Amino acid sequence: MIGKQAEAAHRRRVSKRMIALITTVFYLAGFIAAGHAVLTTRTAPGAIAWSVSLVSMPFVAVPAYLVFGRSKFQGGVAAYEAGQDEIDERVREIRSGLEAWTYPGPERPGVYEALKALSGFGMVRGNRTELLVNGEPTFESILAGIARAEEYVLLQFYMIHDDQTGRRVKDALIERARAGVRVYVLYDEIGSSGLPRQYVADLEDAGAEVSSFKPTQGAGNRFQLNFRNHRKIVVVDGVSAWVGGHNVGDEYLGMDPDFSPWRDTHVRIDGPAALQLQAVVFGDWYWATRELLDLTWEATPADGGDIPIMIVPSAPSQRLETAGLLFTTALHSARERIWISAPYFVPDEAVMKALELAALRGVDVRIITTGKPDSLPVYLAAFHYMSQLRDLGIRFYAYTPGFLHEKVTLIDEEWSTVGTANFDNRSFRLNFEVTAIIADTAFASEMEAMFEADFAHSVEIDPTAIDEKPLYWRLGVALSRLASPVL
Repeated sequence: MIGKQAEAAHRRRVSKRMIALITTVFYLAGFIAAGHAVLTTRTAPGAIAWSVSLVSMPFVAVPAYLVFGRSKFQGGVAAYEAGQDEIDERVREIRSGLEAWTYPGPERPGVYEALKALSGFGMVRGNRTELLVNGEPTFESILAGIARAEEYVLLQFYMIHDDQTGRRVKDALIERARAGVRVYVLYDEIGSSGLPRQYVADLEDAGAEVSSFKPTQGAGNRFQLNFRNHRKIVVVDGVSAWVGGHNVGDEYLGMDPDFSPWRDTHVRIDGPAALQLQAVVFGDWYWATRELLDLTWEATPADGGDIPIMIVPSAPSQRLETAGLLFTTALHSARERIWISAPYFVPDEAVMKALELAALRGVDVRIITTGKPDSLPVYLAAFHYMSQLRDLGIRFYAYTPGFLHEKVTLIDEEWSTVGTANFDNRSFRLNFEVTAIIADTAFASEMEAMFEADFAHSVEIDPTAIDEKPLYWRLGVALSRLASPVL
């Protein structure tokens, strides 16, 4: 009996020591992480919030900080340095191929130089565009383009589903791969988390090369789970390219009863700008596989097209917050009109100030977002920002027929953007995104007609009515707004 009591007492002492050790380790890790947060967190409020929570609640805050605390993608610099000579040679090849098609720049040279610096490419002419409104025209165009491929197909999507649409895309790629065309498929692990291994195996068995983006590869990057490759790009033979809001899935063709009709926009680009999109996929493929793809870098102008286009990739590996700066610059440049369509309207302070100043200048500012959300916190947070922009003449709309997912803007009578970036912190700072800037009055007219049709299917939101909502609803808005940095 005495022996059992002694054994039990020993176990209790061991348990207490283990608890004390674990507690000490967590608090020590909390203090170390708090110091890291103070040194690296982008904003003072963010640094304060992290450091206080890490010191006071380390059991919760330390794991959260490992995943959500980073604002920069740490592996990118090391990956570049590993292949610097070869990459620099390829960059020179890309620039040389585009040099003959460099556009000298439109009016407002200061704005153009800023955008050019953000892009790293500059604007190129010799392009033709096709505005693709909604899923069926988009996938018909992409599948037809894949069928015409003679040398290679690059296909990169945030989300690929193994459904009817996903299998149509897979079958088209398999057909080309078996015909001797090189096929490369890149997807994001988080967005495509449900993609079966058999889907990938079918492509690989046909000769295609398939890879996930692998943000956590490398010993120092194990917790980079918060960074996602949100790009949606298809490139065929370096001549034609597609970019926009659609992923590969049935819901994007209006087959999901909860969100139908799905509203989205893509653009097809033929000409030298296709090489700029190709360069984006080239870089992402290198990060994922450490393989430098052998691609065509000689620009081919589009028949009958001379539209100036610039591709702006943005990523958390860049020193500057390119996506946020892109939209801030565009908003500051506007003289007559700013029309924005975005499913998630959670702008940062710089974008908010740019919208306020534009409204004060008398610019026609209209913002349309979805009236049927797929994320309640993001949907509620948007009302906080709408309320902050009240009484300035800015008009807000909620698209009501289904889920609005497009990411497009229209600036004045000439400038349009179509891309993958939302108006939120995740797109501005945490995601890999890409945006096409198109400087053409005819394309802008098509965009205008598309916007007008969306306005006609929307209800206008009165920001002053938000104060009249029930207390629980306003509390939900306030709490969602606090979570906006990670939404």
